[in-house]
Amino acid sequence: MAKTHTCIVNTLSFNLQKNLQTLKKLLPSEDILTYEFETEDKVSCALVYADGMVNKELLGELIAKPLSTLILKNEGGRDKTNEQKIQTTARFPELKTAETFEDILPEILDGNTLLLVDKIATGFIAGAKLLPVRAVIEPPTDIAVKGPREGFIEDVKTNMALVRKRLKTPDLRFQTIKVGRRSDTAVAICWLQGTSSDKVKEEIVQKIQAIDIDNIPDSSYIAAFLAPRTHSVFRSVGTTEKPDIFTAKISEGRVGVLVDGSPIALTVPFLLTEDFQSSEDYFISPFMATIFRAMRFIALFVSIFLPAFYVSAQLFKMQLLPLGLMLTIASGVRELPLSPSMEMFVVLLLLEILKEASIRMPKYVGMSLSVVGALVLGETAVSAGFLSTPAIIVVALSGICLYTVPDFVETGSILRWVYLIVAGSLGPFGIVLLSTFLLVYLVSCDSYGTPLLAPFSPLIRGDLRDTIAKYGMESLSKRPVILRSKNKTRLSTAQKNTQETTQKNTQNGGETDA
Repeated sequence: MAKTHTCIVNTLSFNLQKNLQTLKKLLPSEDILTYEFETEDKVSCALVYADGMVNKELLGELIAKPLSTLILKNEGGRDKTNEQKIQTTARFPELKTAETFEDILPEILDGNTLLLVDKIATGFIAGAKLLPVRAVIEPPTDIAVKGPREGFIEDVKTNMALVRKRLKTPDLRFQTIKVGRRSDTAVAICWLQGTSSDKVKEEIVQKIQAIDIDNIPDSSYIAAFLAPRTHSVFRSVGTTEKPDIFTAKISEGRVGVLVDGSPIALTVPFLLTEDFQSSEDYFISPFMATIFRAMRFIALFVSIFLPAFYVSAQLFKMQLLPLGLMLTIASGVRELPLSPSMEMFVVLLLLEILKEASIRMPKYVGMSLSVVGALVLGETAVSAGFLSTPAIIVVALSGICLYTVPDFVETGSILRWVYLIVAGSLGPFGIVLLSTFLLVYLVSCDSYGTPLLAPFSPLIRGDLRDTIAKYGMESLSKRPVILRSKNKTRLSTAQKNTQETTQKNTQNGGETDA
């Protein structure tokens, strides 16, 4: 566990003022405040806390006010009677003790409050946090027409509660690890005991404990350390902002990671087919879910290969295009000053610049910028003979198709550039060669022992029921085999048989009535 300060380990003194002076030296910042008061028999007490991180009203009602009417013994020293009386009088649900400054400092910096009493060499830690957090709302990156609207926020305790709310079982376990020499960020590892793989969980714990860095501002830092291949174009750690998706993946046998300060949760192992799945797929009919997933797969294929195919057809094999389309393209690019490869490169670059600018600009400016860039700039470039209309249509279609799979946008953009370069250099042969290389690479990739292309490679027929094709819930009675879950049953056989019997009785009843 990373420590916030490398201070000298020393115990508290029996003198209150001496303890306060030591704390002031260790925490000299102006936002570390001290509130001093006395008990009824004039014994000095002090509350030490970080301003803006505690509930002051709660401290006054449950600690300062009750203790101000308390009568303590005058003996002090090693007598534990006064400590017991303070713990009994302070009507606080979260109250623990600490005797060293090494244990006290992280608690104060974490938002807890320290209670010190004169003639008592023990500090009392009260969990009176009141951290500034935003409300639980629908995440902007994963909006669904049907399904839950709740999303994770930047507070790890709230996120853990959202998970516990959906998995009310004693098998749900959390293990919190502090990471970051200066940030001391809480990282909560989440799993279902008896369902998730112990080997995967232990490997994740070891990797997180081995992280030695100053600051962890977001879960993407943790994902970088958890990724088996740090320089891979394809990600091997799943991400989500929705508790319902997170708990569903945990229930399948994955291990989750929640990071304080980040609304994005991590899940491992990760399968490439997860990018084509949406939470809405499980709230609509399996038939429609299968159609939507197939559309995403086709759209992604079109997004990556269409610009490369367009360029290779112009440079190497114009016969690949239908005659009418070939004549239209030939008439449109006849007097262009740029080669097909350079033209497509320029249009793709303009698309990426417009996308980046619209994201970084304020919303009311970003919309206008997109309209100006797409209409005015594009139309002017075509009218001036700098770009061709077919190239703009190809890039626009490629960009729209790519955003049907939001989690694959970064990887898809990189692959689109690589395919464009290869197509302009080697033509159709280069596209086939690069596709073969990527396929071999994907087959060799894995995420914590789970192949990235599973269940297609290796082929696991039972797991194919929730990939591109979506079967009904009655067909998903077993958890994915590839995740090596210890508890393989998801839907009990008795429940499944009951449903089948009910369906048969309904059909028989319908035939009798007829």
